[in-house]
Amino acid sequence: MSEGGAGARHRAVRWDDPAASAEAAGRLAGREFLEAIRDGRLPPAPVSQLVGFTLTEVDAGRAVFECEPSEAQYNPIGSVHGGVISTLLDSALSCAVHTTLPAGTGYTTAEIKVNFVRPVLVGSGRLRAEGRVIHVGSRLATAEARLTDAAGKLLAHAVGTCLILPAR
Repeated sequence: MSEGGAGARHRAVRWDDPAASAEAAGRLAGREFLEAIRDGRLPPAPVSQLVGFTLTEVDAGRAVFECEPSEAQYNPIGSVHGGVISTLLDSALSCAVHTTLPAGTGYTTAEIKVNFVRPVLVGSGRLRAEGRVIHVGSRLATAEARLTDAAGKLLAHAVGTCLILPAR
């Protein structure tokens, strides 16, 4: 079927210039930075607008993202694409690490391992990706995340390693 044919849907994506958040990330401790995003004092990352997820909870060593699954996230066989699920899990576990970092310290995901347990569908209801720190060292941190549906059923889980980048 060609683009715009019968049954075609449309979705517009808006996001804020990420420069303000990037500047704030350099001067705020990780938890304080994420709380500012959660509370709307800083804009969310453009990827969260694109994929459709929201940071809803932040604590020391913990971060939660929520998402309403949609057809716009579907793969060709009729379920939410594994990349969307992986993005949610990576965001949760890496932001859990970020809550432990001092101002000016960066990080990046070095590795992530995802296990897909059940298909994610529009009917799954609101998704919840909860990340928790396992260990934070001077150069590496490990964390885990679980993705559950509206009924609390496990849909996927992941473990990841973040490389901690010293302040510049």
